Amino acid sequence: MKIADIRATTIAVPLEAPLRHGAGAHWGRFIRTIVEVIDEEGYSGFGELGGGGESAQQSVLAMLPYLKGHDPTQLEQLRWKIMSPTASLYNNRLQIHAAIEMACMDLVGKRLNIRACDLLGGAIRDKVEFASYLFYRYQNGAAGGETTPEEMVAHARALKQEHGFRVHKVKGGVFHPDVDIEVMHALAEAFPGDQLRLDPNAIWSVEQSIRVAKAIENLNNDYFEDPTWGLEGMRRVREATRIPTATNTVVVNFEQLAQCIKHTLVDVILLDTTFWGGLRQAYKAGTVLETFQFSAAVHSSGELGIQLASMLHLGASLPNLNFAADAHYHHLTDDILVGGKLKYENGCIRVPEGPGLGIEVDREKIAQYAEYFKETGGYTYDRDPGRPDWFQIVPEFRYADPAQKTYAVSGGR
Repeated sequence: MKIADIRATTIAVPLEAPLRHGAGAHWGRFIRTIVEVIDEEGYSGFGELGGGGESAQQSVLAMLPYLKGHDPTQLEQLRWKIMSPTASLYNNRLQIHAAIEMACMDLVGKRLNIRACDLLGGAIRDKVEFASYLFYRYQNGAAGGETTPEEMVAHARALKQEHGFRVHKVKGGVFHPDVDIEVMHALAEAFPGDQLRLDPNAIWSVEQSIRVAKAIENLNNDYFEDPTWGLEGMRRVREATRIPTATNTVVVNFEQLAQCIKHTLVDVILLDTTFWGGLRQAYKAGTVLETFQFSAAVHSSGELGIQLASMLHLGASLPNLNFAADAHYHHLTDDILVGGKLKYENGCIRVPEGPGLGIEVDREKIAQYAEYFKETGGYTYDRDPGRPDWFQIVPEFRYADPAQKTYAVSGGR
C-alpha cells in the first residue's frame, strides 16, 4: 500500500442562518477543504480541514512530493515528514497534516477492514453525546434572528425537541455580558435538569470574566469555557470561581499542555482533530490528560461529516471524555455524505461501524458545493457582516446602548 496521489477541493456548505460570535461571524456557510489520499490501486481515503481557496488547496498538494510512495500505515513517519519542528517553524502544517492523516487512517481502515478508532486502540463507547451549541444568529428567511433570552430559549427548545440535547452551550460574547448572564439563567429555568456551558471566545477581561462567573455560579454548569485570553488570565479566573474552566484556545499543543498540567491552569481541555494536528495527536493529548486526572472534551471547528466522523472516533476511544462534545453540525443544511447528514439520537451520534472513518463521501455533493464556493467565495471569520466597520479588540469594552432593546458592542476603526 503506497500513496500515489493527493487531491484537494474547497467547498462551501450553507448554514441555516449566519452564526455570530465574539470574534466575528460565520457568514451563512462553512468553508472546508476536502482532502483525498489515493493509493496505487485506486483506493481512496478522505480528510477535511477548515478554510480553503487556491492557496489552501496548493498547500495540501505541495505535500505530494514528500509523501508519494509513502506507506499510509506508517502514521508516525507521516507526522515527521510533514510536521518536523524546523519545517513547522517556517510553515505551520498542523491542519494540513491533520487532514492528510485523517485521510490515511480512512484509507488504511478501508484496506484492512478496521475502524479509525481501532488504529488508536479501539472504542470504549459506541456513541458520543453532543451539546446543542446555541448561537445568536442573524435572520435568514424564517430561520435565525435570535438576540434575546426568550429567543435563545425557544431555539434551544426546538433543537432539544428535534435532536434530544440535554446539554446547552451558549456561544456568548456578542452582546453585553449581562445578556449572556440572562440567557444562562433563562436556560436554567427552562431546562432544570440539563447541563449548561458559556463560551464568549476569550474576549472578556479577567475582572469581567470573574463577575460573570459569580453571576452564573449557582447554575448547573459543566464548565466556563475561554472567558478570557491567555493561560495566566485563565488561571486567575479559575482561582476566583467554583465553576470548572475549559479551553480550546490557549492549550492547543503539547508544550502548552505541559504548562497547564504542571501549574493547574485550566480544568478541562477541548481537543480538536484538526487544531491539534490530527486525530492521533488529539488522542495522545487525551491520554496525557488522563494520566494526570484531567478531563477531556471534543471541540468543534465548523466540521462537515468527514471531520465529524473523526471526532466520533476520538470520542469513542477517550476514557476521560467526561463531557458532551461540541458540534456545529446541526446548523448545516446539508452534508457531503451519501445518505445525507449523520443523525442525532437522544442528543448522541453513534460511532460509525464501517471501516476507516465509517462514512461514504458523495462525489456529486462535493462537485455541487465546490461550485457553490466558486459562486459565493470565502468569508473573513473575524469580521461581522452586520457591523462592517467593527473589528475585535481583546479584551473588548462592552457598553449598553440605550437606543436599542438589547446591547451593542464596541469596536475599533
